[in-house]
Amino acid sequence: MFDALSDKLQAALGDLRGRGRLDEEAISRAMREIRLALLEADVNFKVVKDFVAQVRERAVGQDVTKSLTPGQQVVKIVHEELTTLMGTGSSQLAFGGRPPTVILLAGLQGSGKTTAAAKLALLLRKEKRHPGLIAADLQRPAAIDQLEQLGKQIQIPVYRTDTTDPVAAVREGLERARADALDVVIVDTAGRLHVDEELMDELVRVRNEAKPTNVLLVLDAMTGQEAVSVAQAFQERVAFDGVLMTKLDGDARGGAALSVKAVTGRPIKLVSVGEKLDQLEYFHPDRMASRILGMGDVLSLIERAEAAVEEDEKEELEKRMMKGEFTFDDFLKSYKMLRRMGPLQGILKMIPGLGKQLDGLDQVDEKQMARVEAIILSMTPAERAMPHVIDGRRRLRIARGSGTNVQQVNQLLEARKQMAKMMKGLSKGKMPDLGALTAGGPPQSMAGRPGSRKKKAKKKSRARR
Repeated sequence: MFDALSDKLQAALGDLRGRGRLDEEAISRAMREIRLALLEADVNFKVVKDFVAQVRERAVGQDVTKSLTPGQQVVKIVHEELTTLMGTGSSQLAFGGRPPTVILLAGLQGSGKTTAAAKLALLLRKEKRHPGLIAADLQRPAAIDQLEQLGKQIQIPVYRTDTTDPVAAVREGLERARADALDVVIVDTAGRLHVDEELMDELVRVRNEAKPTNVLLVLDAMTGQEAVSVAQAFQERVAFDGVLMTKLDGDARGGAALSVKAVTGRPIKLVSVGEKLDQLEYFHPDRMASRILGMGDVLSLIERAEAAVEEDEKEELEKRMMKGEFTFDDFLKSYKMLRRMGPLQGILKMIPGLGKQLDGLDQVDEKQMARVEAIILSMTPAERAMPHVIDGRRRLRIARGSGTNVQQVNQLLEARKQMAKMMKGLSKGKMPDLGALTAGGPPQSMAGRPGSRKKKAKKKSRARR
């Protein structure tokens, strides 16, 4: 979502980074570019005005002008102000001492409340809690059926009631949740196509019955500034504690995410970063500010890796890789771990300094990754364990079985060799060749048949003669 804004902000600050001295003209030019970038990202006009004024005031202060690296100081100021803009403090939910803790989700129809409820339940279960879902959306046809289907997928109980009164549905759901000794209950409420009195009155009655510890407003990031207007309307009638923002992986410009805290005073607590049910994360403003400014996000990368890898699996694979013993079974395991972490381009962008080097990676699609898996699964267990036994006849069979061609099989075999070589290098303290890793296939130095370098060398010596 923030790619366009990130490029423009980095370009605006690029001239300042390397400067030994800063003058008023350079700062004014940078502030003008920042203002345009934020407005084009659909950030609220008043928010942009206040943000730029605050950055300018700090940028012309004594701390910057007397600094040895004034350009870097301005970047630091922009990072701090972006963090403040999106909300400082913890994004964690509050939990009451007496279970169950009630989390009420509110929002307009189409914002993704029902799916968000299931995603949140799954996230809480990963935190060793015992969540349940209460179906209180009695307005949208099939909303209850949808919640039940999602509950079955993640094996979390859903409490539905044959009633037309959402207050009664919440009351009965809470009683059943207590009887089942659940410690968290998520209430999925009804929405409308627009804010109206009927919706607000119903929400007030449901909130009074549920007595929630957390009220989360579900906002669709794709709606831009309209999402901020919705947040203001809800804040006036049903005070919420924070925002759960959906579709943050979409192609919207990011204005809602940057404006909602400044306008409503309520922070973004959770963000949906994909369609899968496990793609809900706590929102960290400082980390997002780092991503926007191209500084990477190492902490989120580590958290994703830890969530994707089992401890015993990680230790075994690490030992084998450090020895250079990298079979296709290991390749498949590491590939599956990587897929659990999310899109490859998004993962690598979290590594500081790699952002600008990854422009071609958007061409790596899921079909290409699935083809790799198909080739490996077309091998026999013996071939996966001992790749050196794969001769020309076996390569042809593997290609036919995976629906690919021999050239693609050869590329994968060479990529495995490269990976094993890289791991051996890492174990000796050598840095990997990132250019080779991000290319579309094995590097040129490893392409072709074994011994091709010797043949080329012989040709050159003959030419000299």
